[in-house]
Amino acid sequence: MPAPWHTPRVTTETQPQDLIFDWNEVNRKGRLIPKNATFFDETLRDGLQNPSVTDPGIEKKLEILHLMEDLSIDVADIGLPGSSPRAFEDVLRLCQEVVACKMKIKIACAGRTVVSDITPMIDISQKAGLPVEVYAFIGSSPIRQYAEAWDVDLIAKRSADAIDVAVKNGLEVCYVTEDTTRSRPDVLTTLFRTAIDHGASRLCLSDTVGHATPDGVRNLIQFTRNVVAGTGRTDVGIDWHGHNDRGLALENAIWALEFGADRVHATALGIGERVGNAQMELVLLNMKLLGQIDRDLTQLLKYCETVAEAVKWQIPINYPLVGRDAFRTATGVHAAAIIKSMKRGDAWLADRIYSGVPAGMFGREQEICIGFMSGASNVNYWLEKRGLRSDEQLVAEILKAAKAADHILTDDEIMAVVQRLAAK
Repeated sequence: MPAPWHTPRVTTETQPQDLIFDWNEVNRKGRLIPKNATFFDETLRDGLQNPSVTDPGIEKKLEILHLMEDLSIDVADIGLPGSSPRAFEDVLRLCQEVVACKMKIKIACAGRTVVSDITPMIDISQKAGLPVEVYAFIGSSPIRQYAEAWDVDLIAKRSADAIDVAVKNGLEVCYVTEDTTRSRPDVLTTLFRTAIDHGASRLCLSDTVGHATPDGVRNLIQFTRNVVAGTGRTDVGIDWHGHNDRGLALENAIWALEFGADRVHATALGIGERVGNAQMELVLLNMKLLGQIDRDLTQLLKYCETVAEAVKWQIPINYPLVGRDAFRTATGVHAAAIIKSMKRGDAWLADRIYSGVPAGMFGREQEICIGFMSGASNVNYWLEKRGLRSDEQLVAEILKAAKAADHILTDDEIMAVVQRLAAK
């Protein structure tokens, strides 16, 4: 058995695993996430609470729901039906679509721990003939208690009353403590035990203001697992819902799975309150690359673009996977290596030689551009891909234009050079 730093001799028999040394796998303790881990999409609830988005019409919401289904997302929170008549009707229509199309995705709705928020979910479930999981939330941190003039007994009573209504009507309940990551252990113990005693089947740990670091995620999940174990229940799940105020939402979501949460929440493009949530497409991308899930993710690009269009969101050009520049290069040495791989007919190699994310796995492809750092290989590839004949003078003229520019040449700018020389 060779040492982990052994460098294999590259031959025609070389296997893919010989070409990349993966430090991510060194000293791996075992499986990264629980086998029963599920992914919870908050795009149509928390995502729409972002102050800059547009609430899309029902047809767009249906399209988004179908894309979630295509991606095998496990559960979708589709809104707060108690918040308005329109919200109620949209949630009902989405539930009816799930039934009519025999979709596998499970449906959840959010509401406060007040009976008036729970009863619309019961009504929708009965009208659609579909189980709806109730995500009932209430603030639990000292700062929230102070602002609201609540005490723990009041929070516990409101929680128990709301959970009782849902459970008595046959709905599963996830009990959501808002601002869990800034709440006291004694308060959480009281609230978690109350929720479990009254029939809640899940507990949702919420990093409502993006306060947590990975250490906080670990400490809170380990604490919660101990509380659950103390109740004698073995069937209570743990959700992680994280916001991105410190820029840690994605990292925290991945750590949450490793630390023992069996469900993580995320939204398309990370949209949500303030600076948003963990990004669903990046959670799934990383789980796929880490070998933790085996599902077709070629619709991730369409999922993100559909959501962006529906809510009128601008995708940053440098955004991973989805941004315009995610798989685009004009740098000569990078492009040359990609092109050499393509000419060998080795799509696997071309997709990885200068990319840590294989574009083809997620419905995209490598793109070679021409700019001030480009070489002849960029130009030859660009021309060949468009069926244009390449010659030494044309390549030189295009490179001359590129070196004189302060930006990547557009297709129109390159074609102008091609047409100018053709006219001579």
